Amino acid sequence: MTLLPSDPGRRLLLRGALVLAAVAGGGGQAVALSGAEVVRETFSGRRIVDLLVESGALGRPAGVRLLTPEGWHARRPVHRWPVLLLLPGGDGDHLAWTRDYRIQDLPGLRHTLVVMPEMPLFGFCTDWWNHGAGGPPAVEAFHLREVLPLVERHYGGGTRRVVAGQSQGGFGALSYAARHRGMFRAAASYSGYVQPLRHPHAVRAAMHYLGLEWTALWGDPVQQRAIWEAHDPGYLAHRLAGIPVRLSCGDGRLGPLDPPDTLPDEHIPGLEDPDDPFPSDVLSPTEAIMREENEALAPVLRAAGARVTTRFHSGTHDPAYWSREFRASLRMLLRALDE
Repeated sequence: MTLLPSDPGRRLLLRGALVLAAVAGGGGQAVALSGAEVVRETFSGRRIVDLLVESGALGRPAGVRLLTPEGWHARRPVHRWPVLLLLPGGDGDHLAWTRDYRIQDLPGLRHTLVVMPEMPLFGFCTDWWNHGAGGPPAVEAFHLREVLPLVERHYGGGTRRVVAGQSQGGFGALSYAARHRGMFRAAASYSGYVQPLRHPHAVRAAMHYLGLEWTALWGDPVQQRAIWEAHDPGYLAHRLAGIPVRLSCGDGRLGPLDPPDTLPDEHIPGLEDPDDPFPSDVLSPTEAIMREENEALAPVLRAAGARVTTRFHSGTHDPAYWSREFRASLRMLLRALDE
């Protein structure tokens, strides 16, 4: 059933002062955001609510899926639930968590409000630098300055929060938790691109392959190194001190959840470092890169005082592993909400 908001309570407008969200890179310009507006609600089944949000940060309408807790429909304004923010991968598909992973079937999530916002293609959970101009897509601002306030103001979201994500969303989970210390009580990354400065050529290759201007994201990794460092969890490790962090990743080789006829990843020119070629049995170069970054990041986080757990396994860059690893990390995430 689809509802078009009409009265002020249903329209859910965020009015008032402008929200200033930092553009990717911390120092420098900021982007002024007008209030975000929910223009449509769609109730899909007993616990799923889809929102269409008119986003100033993205410059277009964008989707957010909510998995509501038990008793949510009978809520009163004073009711608040802990929030699990789940971030999508580089394709931006926020529906995979319920469509493919069926997280709505997990008993552990009956008392948590799960928030699943979309992201533009290769949005990288970042307010794009855009060569110093800022502006859309401001993904971080959409997730944290638009979606979370909407959820807290109108959908029962509380201030006890944890964050998790797959692939680029795994990067986002760690980057958000570090850049906004105190906003999230725990973070989990599944095959996350967690140290961009270790492989800037991979960012360049992937964005060229997709027809995107790669320096619009964070600039040149040499000339705008400070912007890259301001988002790279390896350089923000001290800001994750005391926070439970879960890292999981495959090695790019055929694993137990890959069918025997699994094909190699599509070739992306420039992804492979000619001075350090991938082993011949690696089917997923992307996952091999992720593995190197995750294994390098874990001791850095531990040395900084983060409460790190890891699971490094065989397998490709594939949703089957992300679904499994989400379930494996759920106890840690929920425990952090109760601390």
